[in-house]
Amino acid sequence: MQGKLNNFLNSKYFIPVVIILIAIIAFCLGRISGLQEKREPVRVINNSPPISVNNPLNPPYVKGEAEKENLGEVKGVSTSSSGSVVASKNGTKYHYPWCAGAKQISQKNLISFNSIEEAQKAGYSPASNCKGLK
Repeated sequence: MQGKLNNFLNSKYFIPVVIILIAIIAFCLGRISGLQEKREPVRVINNSPPISVNNPLNPPYVKGEAEKENLGEVKGVSTSSSGSVVASKNGTKYHYPWCAGAKQISQKNLISFNSIEEAQKAGYSPASNCKGLK
């Protein structure tokens, strides 16, 4: 068996066989990576009727209270956090109200700041898991 392997390694067929095997492996890897690009894109489908001024089912949009209610429901943060960043009384980091860390702060410990500078002056530093904070 050892003699046959040595004969093959020293023969003129060894290099072409290695090249063919490398080409087959490269082709397979290319096909696998191409599968990820063929995923169907995410589509947003809006089934609500168009907003009409005279439609009684669509009351006119009033900026203010409705926005605050939606912020609390969608973002999971209390409407009392009207500042641009929030923090915990017991913590050292500040977050945007929509960040995951802000959603974990209990209402009794929630502090809101009107600006990032105000939070920094109070001794808080930016949360590393909240993108866009400096």
